[in-house]
Amino acid sequence: MEILGIDVGGSGMKGALVNVETGEMITKRHRIPTPKSREPKAMAQVIKQLVEHFDYNGPVGCGFPTVIKNGICKSPGNLDASWLGVDVDKLFEDTTGLPFKVVNDADAAGHAVMNYGMGRDLSGFVLIITIGTGLGSGAFLNGRLIPNFELGQIPYKEFKKIETWAAGSAMDREGLSYKKWGKRFNKFLKIVELLVSPDHIILGGGASKDWDEFKACITIDTPVTPAVLQNHAGIIGAASACYRLKVKKD
Repeated sequence: MEILGIDVGGSGMKGALVNVETGEMITKRHRIPTPKSREPKAMAQVIKQLVEHFDYNGPVGCGFPTVIKNGICKSPGNLDASWLGVDVDKLFEDTTGLPFKVVNDADAAGHAVMNYGMGRDLSGFVLIITIGTGLGSGAFLNGRLIPNFELGQIPYKEFKKIETWAAGSAMDREGLSYKKWGKRFNKFLKIVELLVSPDHIILGGGASKDWDEFKACITIDTPVTPAVLQNHAGIIGAASACYRLKVKKD
């Protein structure tokens, strides 16, 4: 079965058709920059463009970079403040005419890792950390999702949230080397380890593909590994979440 998976990020919105039985992308990823305003109507139009690019007519899974409960945005995160309270499922459905299942982006990446990647063989408490504009976190206990486990929102020093200081966007914004940024990210992981004591941490998102550049900076006791799916996990996991949660047309 083929489902369109879309991964919404602060800088880019990506999509591909996914075989949800095998977890393989069966088309090339198509990316459109996220509108600078990061406002609902503008981003919904990009969603429509992605659907039209694939000439797709069916249910869509979408990973979204905020807290999502029953399709409702509960925090704007790194997007425009006007997202707060928006029914994201309904907005995208009204814009495209297709049924949507929108989930937190790190939860989507987690679905991919736990169903198709290295997470299949892991038990206990597993965290998937996505490194991008923010720091997303998907949590799984013995293979079952704990939704909206937003560790990037932890307050830190003068910052409202630690992801402002330690996400991949901080490296780009401040011109940090991987070594300097890696020390920040390791500090974040130390706090995570202290607070929730995971059994394993898997890294996804754009920066995960450069694991060799900063792995020497990671000194926590918890095993940390990059996801084999890397920055495709959000797309694959969004499609998987849609399939597993049985989104259907009315």
